[in-house]
Amino acid sequence: MNVNRLMTDLERKHPGESEYLQAVREVLESIEELYNEHPEFEKAKIIERMVEPDRIITFRVTWVDDKGEIQTNLGYRVQFNSAIGPYKGGIRFHAAVNTSMLKFLGFEQTFKNALTTLPMGGAKGGSDFSPKGKSDAEIMRFCQAFMLELWNNIGPDTDVPAGDVGVGGREIGYMYGMYKKLAREYNTGVLTGKGLTWGGSLIRPEATGFGALYFVEHMLGEAGKSIAGKSVAISGFGNVAWGAAQKATELGAKVIAISGPDGVIYNPNGMTAEKIDYMLELRASNRDIVAPFAERFPDAEFIPGKKAWSVKCDIALPCAFQNELTGEDAAELLANGTWCVAEVSNMGCTPEAIETFIKAGILFAPGKAVNAGGVATSGLEMTQNAQHLSWSAEEVDAKLHYIMSQIHQACVKYGKQADGYINYVKGANIAGFMKVAQAMLEQGVI
Repeated sequence: MNVNRLMTDLERKHPGESEYLQAVREVLESIEELYNEHPEFEKAKIIERMVEPDRIITFRVTWVDDKGEIQTNLGYRVQFNSAIGPYKGGIRFHAAVNTSMLKFLGFEQTFKNALTTLPMGGAKGGSDFSPKGKSDAEIMRFCQAFMLELWNNIGPDTDVPAGDVGVGGREIGYMYGMYKKLAREYNTGVLTGKGLTWGGSLIRPEATGFGALYFVEHMLGEAGKSIAGKSVAISGFGNVAWGAAQKATELGAKVIAISGPDGVIYNPNGMTAEKIDYMLELRASNRDIVAPFAERFPDAEFIPGKKAWSVKCDIALPCAFQNELTGEDAAELLANGTWCVAEVSNMGCTPEAIETFIKAGILFAPGKAVNAGGVATSGLEMTQNAQHLSWSAEEVDAKLHYIMSQIHQACVKYGKQADGYINYVKGANIAGFMKVAQAMLEQGVI
């Protein structure tokens, strides 16, 4: 495999799809050496097949707003790879959603799902619909219109969507209601992130953030450190940031920053249960601003126009969006003494930022490993649905602990260098790739 040649071909076929091309290049550069040690992969053209999605479903979503005006959005489902199980991946509602973004997310999801040890393929979907400023009734009508077009392409053994940015329990409920009406069957396994009264799993809303902190715990333990007493800066204030803030606080860390598009909240006294609960209120408001946090809690300060990375911290956790932490942000973090960065968002750091962290020799881990707890718990939800039972929170949490431990072990196995430094990016990419590649090889050319 020649990475530059492959990337030139992909850039020619998919011009302008920057997020997708960035994600593919990162993986190819990590696995190149190992891939070339396996002539059977080259003979079967595994990587040329793996970087292209199985199919992309694109559709128009037409709905009526509260003023009675007709609105039109685009909907997508990228079914990327089903070598190890049914397609699995979230649905994202955000104005910036496009094919490139969803292809990058579906590609990443393929490796992330492989890391969980559960039988799930990779997919992603969504729409350029923005929930910001929309009423509950408008969100319901949009979700119903979206599912009207998607429903016959998904199923519990075919493709199992979940939530993502802009899609939480409310949106999953509206989409499932329409799916059930159209399919005329009560298949709770077709969507995950459901309400607890109709097939949802305990711990699922918290799972991405909880799992991330379990992974960080293992990272720190491997390095002979503890999270207790450490200061943590988190970007975002939605579901993922909420779970991360909750678990970091439980583990004895002090979350001193959360952020939004409008600026950063400096929270020197750390989180309380009331503050953590208020993060959910902020998200549910659909206003997409974090400033009200400081109005509610006088010991916190709102700094407009600044990122979470402007706050001096030990551990930085990007929890918002792809490429949110740049090379300049990385330099600022290092100057402020940050020694651990873990991507909780998908591809939360730019290549320049990742290079800066690895060159500095600090602890750094990629999203496909760190945030895999969310989809892992979705997989556990699917298992409960298939068995028509519900596990206790303790059972689910124990399984999540185990899965994150296994992911960390796989990253160390493939990422530990001769000098002792653990390149978690390389480790995660190789571990995920090997599982998917072997499955593709054994299933023939399809």
